[in-house]
Amino acid sequence: MTELFAFKILTADQFARFKADGVFAGAPVDLADGYIHLSTRNQAAETAARHFAGQDGLVMLMVDLAAFGDLIRWEPSRGGALFPHLYADLPMSAVAGKVVLRLGDDGTHQFPAGF
Repeated sequence: MTELFAFKILTADQFARFKADGVFAGAPVDLADGYIHLSTRNQAAETAARHFAGQDGLVMLMVDLAAFGDLIRWEPSRGGALFPHLYADLPMSAVAGKVVLRLGDDGTHQFPAGF
């Protein structure tokens, strides 16, 4: 794949721990699966809806994939779509940006304009 960035959605508590530690080893699902689940720009909204429905104040990180080389593997998941999976811990130095995802009046996550 030619994506430069992928996205990781964390709860506010997970992000607070990440900030304190400087490295993120993964959410419970990541730890169980043996890799950190990431999403492309086109997959992030569905990931939020499917796995974080009704949760406000999520933190979506933009992860620079160039830092990882072969530690990123593109593997099939939902409907056969290829998702980026990180087979390593995520250091804060690889985070290129972040946004807080709030719930709109309709109960869905509000993504930045143009996302």
